Amino acid sequence: MWIHNLNPVLLSLGSLEIRWYGLVYVFGALFSLWWLLFWQKKGFLKLTKDEVWDFVFYCLLGVLIGSRLFMVIWEPGTYLTNPLELLYFWHGGMSFHGGFAGIIVATLIFTKKRQVSFLKIADLMCFPTMIALALGRIANFINGELVGRVFDGSWCVIFPGETECRHPSTLYAATKRFAIAGWLYFLTMRQFSLGFNAGFIFWNFMFFEGLGRFLLDFYREDILYFGLSTGQWMSSIMIIVAGVVLIKKYDSDWKKILVF
Repeated sequence: MWIHNLNPVLLSLGSLEIRWYGLVYVFGALFSLWWLLFWQKKGFLKLTKDEVWDFVFYCLLGVLIGSRLFMVIWEPGTYLTNPLELLYFWHGGMSFHGGFAGIIVATLIFTKKRQVSFLKIADLMCFPTMIALALGRIANFINGELVGRVFDGSWCVIFPGETECRHPSTLYAATKRFAIAGWLYFLTMRQFSLGFNAGFIFWNFMFFEGLGRFLLDFYREDILYFGLSTGQWMSSIMIIVAGVVLIKKYDSDWKKILVF
């Protein structure tokens, strides 16, 4: 058993607070920028440096807007009675599914405007995005939020405001995402030798993240609807859609991996 006593604030400068959670977004944007510029210099990404900067800005806006808007689904009582709360993203409450939808919309807008392949850019963005998501779950744990279900194992945690010991479900999710990030990195590095079809890495991202979220949410304290949480129902859609696409359109890419 461990009593959660972590401080979500890294540094306080008067009324200004630098929080671990906010730093994850800064790191995610900077890491994505570095990653994309690396492939741009290699000639794999057909964008100028300025366009890469613009794209990362699009994605950051998409994540922030989408993840906050989807919070209305999770906490309608809070956000429908006080819509301005949606603007206070530093208060916490960022929906993964909303952020995922937001970054897809932002990428679609950017690629249509620049007339470049959505799937090729999406493939490249998968690895840095998953790393940022994994770190985000660690930040959730530091914040003491998204607590797990009651559990009396030796590694259970008593979170702030709680009296019962619970699963550290956010750490489970972080571990899962780091593992998926490793798989996505492998696919990205093999892209040049095996020549996967555009979108193969992106649909892997969607399938395995959806599957992992569906399974690990059984350890997370959530309101259930017909036996599953809202996150699990949304993840089910991700699993089904991505699974069908991977089977129907990318069977040749799976064969390349098996042969390799």
